[in-house]
Amino acid sequence: MSDDATSTTPACPVCTMDDVLPHDEHWECVTCGHEWPREVAAAAKVWRDAHGTELQDGDDVILIKDLKLRGSSQVLKGGSKGKNIRLVDADHDIDCKVDGVAMALKSCFVKKA
Repeated sequence: MSDDATSTTPACPVCTMDDVLPHDEHWECVTCGHEWPREVAAAAKVWRDAHGTELQDGDDVILIKDLKLRGSSQVLKGGSKGKNIRLVDADHDIDCKVDGVAMALKSCFVKKA
């Protein structure tokens, strides 16, 4: 394949090899034979709160339950508000400030304010 073809074709989501054949409506991996639709390759990650509402950068969130802080005896109370969230692709997918303190939270423990 030429450099132009490899720069626009995605790697296989199953085996991560870059020997991918483009078809009209799907991609096909030459190495493992996996086929997937073209839309999946271009899909952006969507973050959702505990109730399924889509979250975006800059939103405010409210904790739905008390959360123990790791490495401390303190507890974040349910109902506390996280302001101006930033979504990150990690285990704790929300960075925000709760009561003026920077926190990393999981989206499954918050609801959109």
